[in-house]
Amino acid sequence: MSLDKSLLEQMEDMAVFALVVEQGSFSGAGRRLDLVKSAVSRRVDRLERSLGVKLLQRSTRALSMTEAGQALHARALQSLALLEEARSELLQLSQAPRGLLRVTASVAFGRLCVAPVLPDFLAAYPELRVQLALLDRMVDLAEEGYDLALRLTRSLPEHVVARPLMPVRYVVCAAPAYLDGRVLEHPRELAGLNCLSYGYASPADEWVLQRGAEREAVKVRGNVIVNSSEVVRDLVLAGVGAGLVARYAVEPELRTGRLVELLPGWSPAGTFGPTAYALWLPQPHLPPKIRVFVEFLKSRLEASASTLSLTEENP
Repeated sequence: MSLDKSLLEQMEDMAVFALVVEQGSFSGAGRRLDLVKSAVSRRVDRLERSLGVKLLQRSTRALSMTEAGQALHARALQSLALLEEARSELLQLSQAPRGLLRVTASVAFGRLCVAPVLPDFLAAYPELRVQLALLDRMVDLAEEGYDLALRLTRSLPEHVVARPLMPVRYVVCAAPAYLDGRVLEHPRELAGLNCLSYGYASPADEWVLQRGAEREAVKVRGNVIVNSSEVVRDLVLAGVGAGLVARYAVEPELRTGRLVELLPGWSPAGTFGPTAYALWLPQPHLPPKIRVFVEFLKSRLEASASTLSLTEENP
């Protein structure tokens, strides 16, 4: 339905007409609307002209509705009731977290970091529903209708609000069977390993590691490159080679010894986006469903990172 100026005027005038009937006079409606009596009368006259019917019979003592006025009044009350219902629902949505929250995240991060917090989040906010789409691509929040995007990136897109969730740390690791007792002393030794790459680059890659002020760029080669940190992890677990992968993707395996961190004194640097962000479109008032989800997820990720740091400091 197209809402042109005349239709909008009719809708406004119908509300004035309904109030005149409710108050029983133009002056009574005027007091409610903070309008003079003549202004209210002009609104009703305009509505009658636009519809081509007489709605009210006027006398010095009272107003009465014509048959057309009675029919329109019934419809006006229905429309106003629907409008009030919609207003009430929107007010509830603006005051409490409820409804559907559409979230997108990269596949590995969504599965390993976002999905595990959903049971507790949904238990805390039972009036919320979450639609989680795992996509290894940047989405257009406006065109695709998502409320929130969770992304690991160094370069933030324009025209969005971004809140950092946690720094994403990477680790060089391999299976004990692949290492066969070998212990690396320096990043240069990575050149002798089959180094599995994450991303879209060529199999010939450069890994950059640092230790304090010392920084080492190593040309590495490998027989696999894949745009999934989970696949890199699986290949490393299978003994195919060494991998540079997000720590959150391999933390359970590092804890149990199924994977071994190489060069633990060195930290991968300058290779991948170091921060996980929550992204949403600018809006005058942030919906509670977005606010509580971002706060809940950030709290859980920070707690997980703190636990990890304590474990690393006290092996």
